[in-house]
Amino acid sequence: MPQTPKIPTGPAFAPDSLVLNRKLPLWYQVSQSLRASILGRAKDASTRLPTEEQLAAHYGVSVLTMRQALKELETEGLISRHRRRGTFIEPRARRVSPVRLLGSIDAIVAQQSGERASVLGHGPVAVPGDLAEYFPDCAELVSYRRLRRDGESDEPTNWAENVVRPEIADRLDVADLERWPMTKVLRDRVGVRIARITDTVEARLADPATAGLLQVPLLSPILFYTGVTYDESGQVVDVAQIRYRGDRFSFSVTVEAH
Repeated sequence: MPQTPKIPTGPAFAPDSLVLNRKLPLWYQVSQSLRASILGRAKDASTRLPTEEQLAAHYGVSVLTMRQALKELETEGLISRHRRRGTFIEPRARRVSPVRLLGSIDAIVAQQSGERASVLGHGPVAVPGDLAEYFPDCAELVSYRRLRRDGESDEPTNWAENVVRPEIADRLDVADLERWPMTKVLRDRVGVRIARITDTVEARLADPATAGLLQVPLLSPILFYTGVTYDESGQVVDVAQIRYRGDRFSFSVTVEAH
């Protein structure tokens, strides 16, 4: 029997693992997981990707599905493919990134990856009035405020505020939030079994705080994203509110026919 191709280890690029959801397009899940791995890779990692066959074996999909996933990342400008030489990560990804909505936890992680984050502050807060319906049993929550910057230009791109239950905050390491998105920290570091995330995106105008943090004119257009994370018991564990610069992000929704 032929041996299964193996992903190189050490300084070579190594993608994250992925649990596939058979109800969603496989190529999309793979592309979003690989996108997150590319954007969140170590600085000294190789820019050369494993072969199509190695990646397909790693994700447990066909080479045809893997090829479709790579085509999506090539169209986005994250990778370039060269006959006989291989597939390489582009040194500079496209500056304007879409805020995409399709039901995959890995898609949420991918959307939030690839930028340098700094924690602006964290601590206990009273339950905000507009979020009280999600936390009817809580007297207070713990808030985490972060600013994300472009990894190349150092320009601010968005700022986020997450509010989580106190018992979750007790198990959360703030340093992890400077390295990974909250969704990944909750799932992979804290051990929350995430069942679903509901997303809302709306157009708003930059208030004074947002204008100052994102370095945009007051009342300039921004994208305001709200993500509500539920665990397997149906309890809300986290609500994220992210303000994206309108000149750096667009809003995109993919609707599958089947």
